[in-house]
Amino acid sequence: MGRADPEEGQLPAPVKPPDGGWGWIVLLGCFVITGFSYAFPKAISVYFKELMKDFHVGYSDTAWISSIMLAMLYGTGPVCSIMVNQFGCRPVMLIGGLLASSGMILASFTTNIIELYLTAGVLTGLGMALNFQPSLIMLGTYFDKRRPLANGLAAAGSPVFLSSLSPLGQVLLEKFGWRGGFLIMGGLLLNCCTCGAVMRPLDMGMKRKMEKAQDKYEAKEMLPIGGKSEEGISTTDGTKKAKKAKKKPKKGKKLLDFSIFSNRGFIIYTISKFILVLGLFVPPILLVNYAKDTGVPDTEAAFLLSIIGFIDIFARPACGMVAGLKWVRPHVAYLFSFAMLFNGLTDICSARASNYTGLVIFCVFFGISYGMVGALQFEVLMAIVGSQKFSSAIGLVLLIEAFAVLIGPPSAGRLVDALKNYEVIFYLAGSEVVLSAVFLAVATYCCLNRGKKKEPPPEKNPSTGGGSDTEEAESDVQEAEEHSSDNHQPAHSTDNAMVAASEEANHVAEEQSGEGGGCPEGDGEVLARDSCNADQTVERDSF
Repeated sequence: MGRADPEEGQLPAPVKPPDGGWGWIVLLGCFVITGFSYAFPKAISVYFKELMKDFHVGYSDTAWISSIMLAMLYGTGPVCSIMVNQFGCRPVMLIGGLLASSGMILASFTTNIIELYLTAGVLTGLGMALNFQPSLIMLGTYFDKRRPLANGLAAAGSPVFLSSLSPLGQVLLEKFGWRGGFLIMGGLLLNCCTCGAVMRPLDMGMKRKMEKAQDKYEAKEMLPIGGKSEEGISTTDGTKKAKKAKKKPKKGKKLLDFSIFSNRGFIIYTISKFILVLGLFVPPILLVNYAKDTGVPDTEAAFLLSIIGFIDIFARPACGMVAGLKWVRPHVAYLFSFAMLFNGLTDICSARASNYTGLVIFCVFFGISYGMVGALQFEVLMAIVGSQKFSSAIGLVLLIEAFAVLIGPPSAGRLVDALKNYEVIFYLAGSEVVLSAVFLAVATYCCLNRGKKKEPPPEKNPSTGGGSDTEEAESDVQEAEEHSSDNHQPAHSTDNAMVAASEEANHVAEEQSGEGGGCPEGDGEVLARDSCNADQTVERDSF
């Protein structure tokens, strides 16, 4: 039918991700949310010394604040998935922004460390979790062809905010103390509500436009030539009621879709990601102490993390652009495997770095590989499960990652205390990352690619491309096209219906008597009018 023009009564095209337009605003909101979610738990560590003095606790006690935030971010994934599937992304993000802000504001009035755990840890962590996951879902809704680039740009929010929030926290601590700093940080987190407000549902807005244009189209096609507009309007109303009756038995949406565990690609990705997280975060956590033990001054040791963050800012968008290339995107899982392999080998090769120059070289290569992993991790998941099931998939993946986060870094810390040797830790962490890369590449090739070669090409399934609203809109377009083709002949009251009934009766009589060829069975009214023999034409004229 060509391109739709709603104003002229033509049917619009099915809902598709715009890959631009308002999607760039959604991308900006996702950038901010990703920055707060990943950088905020690390940035508040600048307040830990003051908290230790005021509450008379040790460093490990205050470090639990960041740990609880990360545990809430990862561990509440299924809860976020259920809320998104039930209420939508925008309401969940608005609630999450209020929770994150109120947690930090209440933390500024606390009097003991337990209250800090409940406010800054649990409330703020839950609020950021309710923002992070829906923002990724909306990003996948608005972008399709440019989705790898969009994921890379959004992931760049983490290093950008980390390099900004840490100095800002130090300034606030010096001028207002930790209580004033927490209060102002709580105000900054209200920007999450702004980001949630711009997450406009794409499918619903397009669906309303399509329904209006479809009604105009039906009314225009059904109106008789000589007048009698009332009959055309009543026919349109009848069509609407028939469609509503068809949509009534529609099944309710699952709050958490566990059917994704039947997807072999999702199982492979989840196992690989669990192994990856065991060792991915260990080197940056231990890097500063490792540098100090080799004789590097404190200021220069702290600067090593800034090098990683600066390289990371540019590595993520660049990797997103590469992943979006036509000849790379079908093999994005292998690119993700290469990024993990690069990261693991960087850890292993730098285990014996004994001077500052060697550590700087390690930070450059680690920043590149770490940025590649961060840019590709959610793009690969979207490619495996599709945007329709992504809300459930990411929740379950984050829950499984939460166990790895609670196992990996604490275990590495205990090994350092027991062995007093960082070299072994870097070897171990690098080996885990390399193992995850090899497993993903081999399993993808053996279990998925070979299976595709043996099996016949499957029918196109809309579940891999879009949400349920897109499917419903496409079905509406098909119904409207069928309806318009059936009603394209002029509708002159009930005369045509009587003519068609007469032709049908003559046709059946001819077949029963075996005297004539007539029209084939089941070809319908239009074929009976256009393709039947001359006897039927004479019969119609005489009638």
